[in-house]
Amino acid sequence: MSAPVPAPAPAPAHDHPPVRTEHDLLGDRDVPAAAYYGVHTLRAVENFPVTGTPIAAYPDLVVALASVKQAAAQANRDLGLLDGRKADAIVRACEEIRAGRLHDQFVVDVIQGGAGTSTNMNANEVVANRALELLGHDKGDYRHLHPLEDVNAGQSTNDVYPTAVSLSLQLAAGRLLEAMEVLRQAFAAKAEEFTDVLKMGRTQLQDAVPMTLGQEFATYAVMLAEDRARLEEARALLREINLGGTAIGTGLNSHPRYAEVACAHLGGITGIPLTVAGDLVEATQDVGAFVQLSGVLKRIAVKLSKTCNDLRLLSCGPRAGLAEINLPPVQAGSSIMPGKVNPVIPEVVNQIAFEVIGNDVTVTFAAEAGQLQLNAFEPVIAHSLLKSLTHLRAGCLTLAERCVNGITANRDHLAQLVGESIGLATALNPHIGYEQATAVAQEALTTGASVQDLVLAKGLLTPERLRQVLHPDSLARPHARVTTTNGS
Repeated sequence: MSAPVPAPAPAPAHDHPPVRTEHDLLGDRDVPAAAYYGVHTLRAVENFPVTGTPIAAYPDLVVALASVKQAAAQANRDLGLLDGRKADAIVRACEEIRAGRLHDQFVVDVIQGGAGTSTNMNANEVVANRALELLGHDKGDYRHLHPLEDVNAGQSTNDVYPTAVSLSLQLAAGRLLEAMEVLRQAFAAKAEEFTDVLKMGRTQLQDAVPMTLGQEFATYAVMLAEDRARLEEARALLREINLGGTAIGTGLNSHPRYAEVACAHLGGITGIPLTVAGDLVEATQDVGAFVQLSGVLKRIAVKLSKTCNDLRLLSCGPRAGLAEINLPPVQAGSSIMPGKVNPVIPEVVNQIAFEVIGNDVTVTFAAEAGQLQLNAFEPVIAHSLLKSLTHLRAGCLTLAERCVNGITANRDHLAQLVGESIGLATALNPHIGYEQATAVAQEALTTGASVQDLVLAKGLLTPERLRQVLHPDSLARPHARVTTTNGS
């Protein structure tokens, strides 16, 4: 007789994490007791499982939201609308968030319906619950300090969110400006290093006239300087804010002096010279500053991508291409072709540029889709612009540090290409005439003889005169200013 089968062991009891119950207009919901967010945030997380990117992924936006809430609390305290103890607790909570704490509690997806309401609610709840702790109360005990009645006093998503987005873009744009300057300096250093390297310039990918490799690299530095200036201009437009406009710009439910007082506090907190828009109704529905910034970022991306195209073309080879410059090898280029090295750093910057151009299209459509007194699509505008700023910054630094700084010139090869090019005939136009220069160029192309040899063989110029005409300074800098010891 077989032994009895033992009874299965009881399943282990699973301890559920503690929860607290919160209430909103849809009813009661359990929220994790340890969470600093509340019921409004919880519903938004459930409603918008879109990108998997929470607003915490953009620390600048979280810091900007905390800055706005801090300024609002200080303004409401100054105007006698908020109890001093509550205001102080809100300010302390916001200062902690600005210092980097509790960012993991900003969990709402960056793309959301509601014109950013869920982001504002998330900020209100995190600030309120941390402030409650600082006052000695439990999270969720909103009898003592309320996310909407106190933290959001005198505010609407429609003035808080665009103000915070503008601030976050200011911060991110500042870092992009710094990265662009690093890249500009890298190109400028190479321009100086290559100032004596003569090469052929090209138009439509055909030999044109001589220039120096230094001149070629200097143009990249100049382009970056120009684009930095345009970014500074676009950044300045973001300093006008609509804080105090509340729902549609009329200032309903806020103190008559709230806008100016809150703006002054916000400027002090951020160190940015902010101004209240002259017409808050217009400012609440207008996203023109975001469109302007997006256009400038597209401009930067397009020109940066063109520069990377040039770097890839100038370095193509190493034996069967132009091979005028060498990009520093940073990784193996093929799983099948031994020894192959690819221009992976310019390639990744190209891809960043493609993304930024696409983001600009998104911003354009979102801005155009605004209706009447509000643009409901600012979340995707913010997401697109913050991505563009963040990725362009990384691209500039990577291009400078992993590529441009290590570029070398193939000097002998460049000299050979200049000597063999029929483009030198252009420099002879003023000296032997267009028809003679054309005949020399055609014969050089047909026979493979050099332009210099043909000019000498035909007696069109003396050797000394030919050396003067084809001197690097004459070819690449024909109009360089001659200076004397007295600077004239």
